[in-house]
Amino acid sequence: MNELIVGLIQQTCSADRQANLQKSVEGIREAANQGAQLVVLQELHASLYFCQTEDTDCFDLAEPIPGPATDLFGDLARELNLVIVTSLFERRAPGLYHNTAVVMDKDGSIAGRYRKMHIPDDPGYYEKFYFTPGDLGFVPISTSLGKLGILVCWDQWYPEAARLMAMAGAELLIYPTAIGWDPRDDAGEQQRQRDAWITIQRGHAVANGLPVIAVNRTGFEASPDPHGAGSLFWGSSFVAGSQGEMLTQGSVDQEEVLVVTIDRSRSEKVRRIWPFLRDRRIDCYAELTRRFRD
Repeated sequence: MNELIVGLIQQTCSADRQANLQKSVEGIREAANQGAQLVVLQELHASLYFCQTEDTDCFDLAEPIPGPATDLFGDLARELNLVIVTSLFERRAPGLYHNTAVVMDKDGSIAGRYRKMHIPDDPGYYEKFYFTPGDLGFVPISTSLGKLGILVCWDQWYPEAARLMAMAGAELLIYPTAIGWDPRDDAGEQQRQRDAWITIQRGHAVANGLPVIAVNRTGFEASPDPHGAGSLFWGSSFVAGSQGEMLTQGSVDQEEVLVVTIDRSRSEKVRRIWPFLRDRRIDCYAELTRRFRD
């Protein structure tokens, strides 16, 4: 199967969990009506982005896997005969939580999960308070549509993560994301940040000869901290082909369902003319495992 039709659900979120999930479900149905075989949801789409502050009450938002959300999206995947990539706040055990992407296969089963590996800790993005770093490694998830290299948000800045997924046989690189601007930044800084986010992911496509799917939330979410500026999520969900070419891109500030066809045979063709994996000097890279070369 050379052609794969992919749907991306870019949405706003509120404090109403059921409304958020219903919006995701409606987006998936719309994508399915347009022929999508694989649908990707944004990071933590069941809630507001709660990591703007550190609050132990927010751990109540976490859920087990399997659990209510995987039941919901598993049933939907089976009904619509498609693969769904969800993003959940996983409650693994009391006091142990992960930022986890879960893939539901066409038969409604859980094909696999990926726990976010790189965890940021920045103003407005206090994720180290909530999420234990992933312990499942960079392992593609095998589905009826092939091997999906799922990574999550902050992972998208690390070429090592994309490379390891590619080296393990991933056929697509997929990034559920929640990233936005500090509204206090000027327009120039905001543009530079968004351009950097797009550019590095297109670079992962080029360096690995693989399509990249990035799905980001949109809308403004106020900070629970009265002194906080809140986050203005910049949307811009996109799909890049295996030479980094833009196949589709969403708006900055609108909820959208994007549907695009990916020619998966291009990865083979591109890797034949740009055989980066062949030419890697693996005998010279040992020091990449060091924090810094002092």
